[in-house]
Parts: sequence; C-alpha cells; structure tokens
Amino acid sequence: METIKIVKVGGNVIDNEAALEKFLSQFASLEGLKVLVHGGGKLATKLAQDMQVPVNMVDGRRITDAATLDIISMVYAGKINKNIIAKLQAYNCNAIGFSGADGNTIVSVKRPVKKIDYGYVGDVKKVNTKAMQVLIDNDITPVFCAISHDQNGQLLNTNADTIASEVAIALSRHYKTELIYCFEKNGVLLDVDDDNSVIDYMDSGTYETLKIQGKFAGGMLPKLENCYYALQEGVSRVIIGNPSVITNRDQKFSTLYI
Repeated sequence: METIKIVKVGGNVIDNEAALEKFLSQFASLEGLKVLVHGGGKLATKLAQDMQVPVNMVDGRRITDAATLDIISMVYAGKINKNIIAKLQAYNCNAIGFSGADGNTIVSVKRPVKKIDYGYVGDVKKVNTKAMQVLIDNDITPVFCAISHDQNGQLLNTNADTIASEVAIALSRHYKTELIYCFEKNGVLLDVDDDNSVIDYMDSGTYETLKIQGKFAGGMLPKLENCYYALQEGVSRVIIGNPSVITNRDQKFSTLYI
C-alpha cells in the first residue's frame, strides 16, 4: 500500500510570513503523496477585531456567529488558502485549494447546543475521498482550509486539526497514512514555557494522566484528541513538531501512539 502524508500547519507559522515561506518550501520538497491542511492563524481574529466583531474562544475552539463565519470564510478559504497555493506553485508543487464544500469532500453537521452554543461550527460526519484521489494520483496536492459544509448550502467553521485527522482517517482506507501536525513548538511540551521539554513518545495512557494533571491547555487539547482518535481509526503514525520535522527527523519531535 502506498504511503501518503497528511500535513497540518497552523499556529504562529501561518502568521509569520518568513516561517510560512520556509515551511512551504520544505513541504513542496517532500517526496511522495501528500495533502496539506492549514489553520487560520490570528488573521481572522485580527480582522474581526478591526471590524469590531466580538471574538469568543472556549477551550481553544472559536464561537462562530454569522458575522464571524463570514470573516473566517473570507480569510481561511480566500486569502490564506490562495496565498498558500500561489507559493506552492512557485516551488513547483502543483496544488489545488479546497474547502469541504469543494468536490463535496467534507460533510459536517452543525454542532448541537449542549452546555455551549458554538454557533456555525461543524462536526465532521463524512469525508469523500473520490475527488482527492483523482488529484493525488495525478500528482496534484489538495490543500484544505478549515471550512466544511452541511450539504444544505451552509458553510461551517471546522477545527483544522479535526479536518486533518478526518482526512487522514478517510485516506487510510486507500493508503498507508502518516499524520503530521506542524506548529511553532518542537512537539508536545511537558512545560509550555520550556521549548526543550518535548515528550518524545506519548501513549494514550500517559496522555490521559497528563491531561488530568492540567498539563495541556488551549488549542493543544483538541489537537491531541484528534491525534489519538486518528490512531484508533487506522492512521499509521502521528507526529507533532515544528515545520522542519517534515524533512528532518534528526531534531526533537513528539510521536504519539496507542
């Protein structure tokens, strides 16, 4: 079975032009089949603040009202996605940008209101790989932003880490999949203030223990939840590290396993 790498980039890498440029150069040089998933960085938050639209986050997840959905759709599927595509083309990596609505690739349902009303936030229910496979098998790299749809005309804000894990799980039915999360840190840190406190290997039991101890906060919580879900559902390997990890495995990074 052929191997495919699903790489998710986010955090401050998206916000830093030089860091993003370096990452895209490395991603373009990555040999073999690949898919890129990107987050929105802080640009959507900045634009919302400039437009005086309230920004509300709960446990690393954005509360998305109608005005916020308009902003993130413009930023994620527009400016950031197309900027990434253009840069990849400059590095001779032929790529096509996607939201989940394009090619009916990622279908979600609006998250039901329980303790928190997340607004127009989507929980992924189905990933259709047919369109992706046509591109992948013809040496064209799909690049996904963090927007899905409900098949009833409604776009939905969907966590980019979730998009990456769900795409990896769906593709694992056809390829051997490796899921790589890239952000500004060197991996999962035992101490968020110490960049050298990388947890090299972490099984699900260790993860649960450290979570109870409050070692993980903010966006790291949903990221790790998605990592272990992906491993349980057929993804071969999950790695978390800084962008250089995609081409250089001699540096520090975290490997997660069941």
